[in-house]
Amino acid sequence: MSETLNIIKDKTLTYEQKVLSLARAAENSLSVMNVSDKGKEYIKEGIICDLNEGNAPYRPRYIVPDYEKFMKNGSEFLGLKPSTDIWDATNNLLILYKHVPSITSFPVYIGNIDKLLEPFIKDEDEAYKAIKLFLMHIDRTITDSFCHANIGPEDTKAGRLILKAEEELETSIPNITLKYSKDTPENFAIRCIETSLITAKPSFANHEMFVNDLGEDYGIASCYNGLPIGGGSYTLVRLNLADLAKEATDKGEFLNKVLPYAVDIMASYMDERVKFLMEESNFFETNFLVKEGLINKDRFTAMFGMFGLAECVNHFIDSNNKEDRFGHSKHADDLGYDIIKKLEEEVNKHKNKYCKITDGRFLLHAQVGIETDYGISPGCRIPIGEEPELPKHLLQCGRFHKFFPSGIGDIFPFDETTKRNPKYILDIIKGGFKGGMRYFSLYASDCDVIRITGYLVKKSEIEKLDRGEQVLRDTVALGLGAAKNAKILERKVRSNG
Repeated sequence: MSETLNIIKDKTLTYEQKVLSLARAAENSLSVMNVSDKGKEYIKEGIICDLNEGNAPYRPRYIVPDYEKFMKNGSEFLGLKPSTDIWDATNNLLILYKHVPSITSFPVYIGNIDKLLEPFIKDEDEAYKAIKLFLMHIDRTITDSFCHANIGPEDTKAGRLILKAEEELETSIPNITLKYSKDTPENFAIRCIETSLITAKPSFANHEMFVNDLGEDYGIASCYNGLPIGGGSYTLVRLNLADLAKEATDKGEFLNKVLPYAVDIMASYMDERVKFLMEESNFFETNFLVKEGLINKDRFTAMFGMFGLAECVNHFIDSNNKEDRFGHSKHADDLGYDIIKKLEEEVNKHKNKYCKITDGRFLLHAQVGIETDYGISPGCRIPIGEEPELPKHLLQCGRFHKFFPSGIGDIFPFDETTKRNPKYILDIIKGGFKGGMRYFSLYASDCDVIRITGYLVKKSEIEKLDRGEQVLRDTVALGLGAAKNAKILERKVRSNG
């Protein structure tokens, strides 16, 4: 009761934010899953974290609709016919977005929007006006930075108009990823970098790598999550490797006993979440997205997340010298590699009958962190403040990205002088992808829109919320917590040269 009243009285929450918070509080008043005693213990200790999914899953965490099918067929449930011009196209998509749920209650994937809109571009001036209004509408109504659009890998008129509009609007929503292929024209990739140095998007996804792992029909959703189009992920739960390391007397016991046991406990907990969703919630029996073929339960998987690898490794290294630690020492990085390789082996042993698209397996995911993480790094990232020189950093990242088909990424802020030489950054991205990187994010040090961990927030809105004022976008609260607890404003800034 006190939590409900606190939400109602909170002066920093908008009406919509209060409604969502009250719904979460209601869900969390239930207890419907059979969780083992050890699972409850790990959850209480923070070793297992369900990322605020709630105690009674009634929708998949991440939904990745087949928007191309929607554009072709329209929607009987929504009373929408197939689009005939750019205004139809943008309006129909905006209507559908309001009915695509997720863990945030907003859509976390809004499609390969350049491909969706390209067929309707006849007059570029008119199309630009429609696209700019479309993107503004998304920012003002989907007030959550985990909303994610894709562009590319081809160069399109729509793609360039989207970039132009994003530069003018400088909004934090939607997040955008360029599916960057070896066939993506260089001038289009450079154009994307120019936009990223103004508004922290798009990020670059290694298209060939994602296709190899997930097939051609994949989308990048939420932070940087690779998932099958027409499906998504039932759940994302994460394992805290930093705190789990303290359960072992040495690295041998950690690798051979503690880690496999924890994987089994967490996988069983994920099974419970998936089971309730599939067998009790009736989501897939009742939702129109299923009935109209925009999603199919056979294209859903689940994501086994992890974070805190750096702190886990450094715990066993037990050295205050930076040159001995994760990201700097071959010994430390090799230990990190062994831990993730063992993690992959253990996760792949587990089977869940509802994850048909991935042959019953959960997909590994390097989770980006949450606002309450203090002193624990996202995924496999090197701690902020300890970043090595750029060439070494790229090579170090590349060793780990192959293990995470459902998403891993690293963030590189650049000095504002690099705006004069975007090709320099493209060469860095090419080198990183050649070295095994899956996902590369960038922004300029003078941007108002910045990447927090995997999502975007405006620095000006962080400052506003910190003063106790209301802000439209609910993820600003997460950004404020990350700024205070995770030092995200103190990342090493790279320069041209």
